Amino acid sequence: MPAYFDHNATTPLHPAARQAWLQASEHHWHNASSLYREAGLTSQALEAAREQLADLIGVEPERVLFTSGASEANNTLFSGLARCLPPDACVAISAIEHPSVREAARAWLGRGRVIEIPVDAHGVVQPEALAAIVQREAPALVSVITASNESGVLQPWQALRGVCREAGVSFHTDATQWLGKLAAEELGTCAYLTGSAHKFGGPKGVGFLVMAHEEESFPLLHGGPQENNRRAGTENYPAIAAMVAALEAVSEQQPGASVQQAGFRDAFLLQMKAAFPGLRVISEEAPRLWNTALMVMPRHDNLKWLTRLTRRGFAISTGSACSSGKEGSSVIVQALGASWEELKRVVRISSGWDTSAEDWQALTEAFIEVGHELDAGGRPQ
Repeated sequence: MPAYFDHNATTPLHPAARQAWLQASEHHWHNASSLYREAGLTSQALEAAREQLADLIGVEPERVLFTSGASEANNTLFSGLARCLPPDACVAISAIEHPSVREAARAWLGRGRVIEIPVDAHGVVQPEALAAIVQREAPALVSVITASNESGVLQPWQALRGVCREAGVSFHTDATQWLGKLAAEELGTCAYLTGSAHKFGGPKGVGFLVMAHEEESFPLLHGGPQENNRRAGTENYPAIAAMVAALEAVSEQQPGASVQQAGFRDAFLLQMKAAFPGLRVISEEAPRLWNTALMVMPRHDNLKWLTRLTRRGFAISTGSACSSGKEGSSVIVQALGASWEELKRVVRISSGWDTSAEDWQALTEAFIEVGHELDAGGRPQ
């Protein structure tokens, strides 16, 4: 839909992903673990996809573990740490982690073993703050999201990884929002890395975890010997092929799309500020994803904005779809500097690679129209 502005929640299936899925489903639908010729060809195709993904993110193929998505990948990581670490060992995560990191860490390790790393006024983890926590708490692992799903804030993950490397601490990043939007080649330098296909034009239900070492294994799912005994269950090769095809396709679009979309987004915000005095953009001064704007509207409940924009054919969000109606989104937005009262007025806009200037202009006009309607007591004008 041309008026879709919730790409941080999920993305439409990229044509390249659809084509790859159809081709794999037609020619390589066999079980890669079976012994007949066609199954062997499927196994070869699966390993070729692993190598292709590894090349896109700059890692050794043996480190790539295919999963059902980032949530499973993050749970695999923290469940493994819970089994492998000494009982008094802790981990440190940023205050703006996605629920699939925050809640997984708490569930598997216990709240008392999860240290929160604060962010500054712009929503950024400062290397000095991380260094102090690493020195004081000596965590076994540090997890900092690469790009916020809520505000789009980009973390200085290379510098944070450097702090951890110097201290001999493993560094993990959930790169779910970064992948497909910004260059990914250096991400493989992190000890652990997670991603999810449906955030960059791939199908739902497939993602990956990059392990620290080729021989490392702490399976969450037990049963068969698939994925080199690291995850039981028949691999969904068509979905994996579609994921890799999507990431390759959108990576080629990145340079032009990022500059163009950032310009569209910034022009939209200028018009919105002029139309709605008092509107605040969260983390506006920090480096952000080119597609994301997290706004605190000056008046009216965010659900009123959402429902009326939906009637006009525009899809926006009040925050993370994984946190809607739960603690998660409010915790993250509060950490980014919004008050409890402001939380009720927060809306998130997130565009895609093909969102046009006309789409952004139409959204601006729809916001203004809805604003007049709400100011009049909710009656259409």
